[in-house]
Amino acid sequence: YIPDNVLSEFHIEPFKKAIEAGAKTVMINSGLINGVPVHADYNIMINVLRKKLGFEGVILTDWEDIRKLHDRDKVAKNQKEAIKMAINAGIDMSMIPYEYEHYIKNLIALVKEGEVSMERIDDAVMRILKLKFELDLFNNPVTNFEEYEDFGSKKHHQLAYKAASESITLLKNDDEILPLKGSPRILVTGPNANNMRTLNGAWTYSWQGDLTDDFAGDYNTIFEAVRNNFGSSNVKHVPGVSYRKGGNYYDMDEVNINKAVQEARKSDYIVLCLGENTYTEKPGDLNDLNIHKLQSKLALELSKTGKPIILILNLGRPRLISDIEPLMSAVINVYLPGNFGADALSDILSGRVNPSGKLPYSYPAYPNSLLPYYYKPSEVQNNAQGAYNYVGEVNNLYDFGYGLSYSDFIYSNFAVR
Repeated sequence: YIPDNVLSEFHIEPFKKAIEAGAKTVMINSGLINGVPVHADYNIMINVLRKKLGFEGVILTDWEDIRKLHDRDKVAKNQKEAIKMAINAGIDMSMIPYEYEHYIKNLIALVKEGEVSMERIDDAVMRILKLKFELDLFNNPVTNFEEYEDFGSKKHHQLAYKAASESITLLKNDDEILPLKGSPRILVTGPNANNMRTLNGAWTYSWQGDLTDDFAGDYNTIFEAVRNNFGSSNVKHVPGVSYRKGGNYYDMDEVNINKAVQEARKSDYIVLCLGENTYTEKPGDLNDLNIHKLQSKLALELSKTGKPIILILNLGRPRLISDIEPLMSAVINVYLPGNFGADALSDILSGRVNPSGKLPYSYPAYPNSLLPYYYKPSEVQNNAQGAYNYVGEVNNLYDFGYGLSYSDFIYSNFAVR
């Protein structure tokens, strides 16, 4: 259940900004809002999107979602009724990957029967044709990447590096261990240490990201970038644990933790790269918020060496690390930084780049304490309440907007004007 004020204040606002910035299309969510499938929700598509937000572009479905009104959501008695519900609710264009002939046949029948008005069809067609004219698709139906001179250009490489270097977030830096000084001996370990797939995430080179390594070989993994910065003779790589090839995104195997520990004893610093393999949509659902037990095991075994550990988090969502975080000397969240993320991270480790990123979400400490950044004042109170002492604490590991840098700031001479 999403109250109207929460829907308006937090969920609709990003769409409002996108429309104001010139978005031409809006794809409807595959889920339900307050029990109503969004693909059949006239209120969301017409009252909110069209009237309240003033959107004049094309409203389209997600993958096969009109069919799901019958097959999954059970709100339509058959596919024909599902089409009627969706089109009358405001859908202009339907994404139909299979058996589109049945869709066409049913929609024509609905118009002839008066169940879908010709005015509704004309409105949808007008919006689609208008968009095609604006995109010049009638003259150039297929885009040739060679006609776009910035495609894969050095200019875009620089922008990708800049985006990564400005978003990577330093979360912990005990005793100012970072940036690393001199020519230290470094062990780079963990399942994300030598992995372009995890730097990019899913929906990049392929849906689940499993083909990334076939295309991103010209870019640096974290290990390669650190080696380039600190010298091949100073930087060693032992994975310790790895993602299971051909398995689910969460499947892992212990590879050589003992070897990683042995190499750590000969190193000055350990760069421990943990996180997740690539995932997206339903296949990426979680059963456990904790980081994988083999990754925790690797961290715990490495900590026994007494060598300082710099934890690199490479993930698209926060996984719980409260059991190992106290053992880390530094923590850096790189998120899913793309092909130049490792280069940006390495430059942060060396001090060439001063980290400036801030957390875009609250990083939880416990599985049953997931407090969003817009929590209410009543959820956090440390004052006595008469005969009863109510104490409500925020149990985040790191708060929304948190992020360190290598600089010190002093504020003084405040004035109210």
